[in-house]
Amino acid sequence: MEEPDLVDRGLGGLHRRVTDWFAANARDLPWRRPECTPWGVMVSEFMLQQTPVARVLPVWEEWMERWPEPADLAAEPAGEALRAWGRLGYPRRALRLHGAAQRIVEEHGGRVPSAHADLLALPGVGAYTAAAISCFAFGAPETVVDTNIRRVHARLVSGRALPEPSYTAAEARLAEALMPAREQDGGRLANAWNAAVMELGALVCTARSPRCPQCPVADVCAWVGAGQPEPHYVPKGQPWAGTDRQVRGAFMAVLRASEVPVRRAELLGASGRVPNPAAPAEDTASGDTALGNTVSGDPALAAAWKRLAGLSAPADQRLRCLDGLLADGLAHEGPEGVALPH
Repeated sequence: MEEPDLVDRGLGGLHRRVTDWFAANARDLPWRRPECTPWGVMVSEFMLQQTPVARVLPVWEEWMERWPEPADLAAEPAGEALRAWGRLGYPRRALRLHGAAQRIVEEHGGRVPSAHADLLALPGVGAYTAAAISCFAFGAPETVVDTNIRRVHARLVSGRALPEPSYTAAEARLAEALMPAREQDGGRLANAWNAAVMELGALVCTARSPRCPQCPVADVCAWVGAGQPEPHYVPKGQPWAGTDRQVRGAFMAVLRASEVPVRRAELLGASGRVPNPAAPAEDTASGDTALGNTVSGDPALAAAWKRLAGLSAPADQRLRCLDGLLADGLAHEGPEGVALPH
């Protein structure tokens, strides 16, 4: 499909209309506030990857209270980062953020680096995250492109309901072409544009139920002008029930809730009973550990075991998932059992 000539005709008031909308409608998120440090912005960017704001907010606040600087997190074992990550999902992000904090302490004096190349060299920081930190933490007008921004661009300029299934070179060129001139005001409008388009995609130009009457640029939107055609492909959903991700998540929930290592056999054979960590292995095997009687009033641990026991995962899947967690460094196995890494 040929793109409309919106860019060629000149962006005109497009930037101002979207950024004015943002100024009036943006959510008050703590990592957007002037007092938020570059570290706070960086933590938010790691957490917000494939995770909704509503789930991130309480965890981000807990992290910033506990680890207000990179050195605070770097001084803790990696397992504490995983424990505090909770159920945000994709826990490798916690390990990488912990590794990034250590690198920041070792190589940058405990301060998040402002140079784009230095950001890219940190564990877990790719092109998007580096651009977002540069823009939102340091005011450097890099081109930021996330899923929300791609969707706004696809509709506004390309006339398509959805962006391509994976990020393309054409989309990158379009994003760059839509950026306000960086030199005209020190990049302030360019930075505001990044945040505004991202927010527009999150609140108005949503994937499933776009609120076009509330959009500040609906009158120049190519997709609206074309009659809002259906997507040119059917997005593939991400299954959860019965997947390795579900089993791995259930294992991780038990390890996060347990203050002591858990025996491999208990993890692999969970069947509705909560094992007693203090009991000899033969007592556990005999079944003398009824649910609720061996967790000393720890509802989080009881809930985690119950969740694991409720899975119908076959033995080979459980084994594969547990071994995968160990191989990925998300868990550690020692003489006493399996636990979060030290």
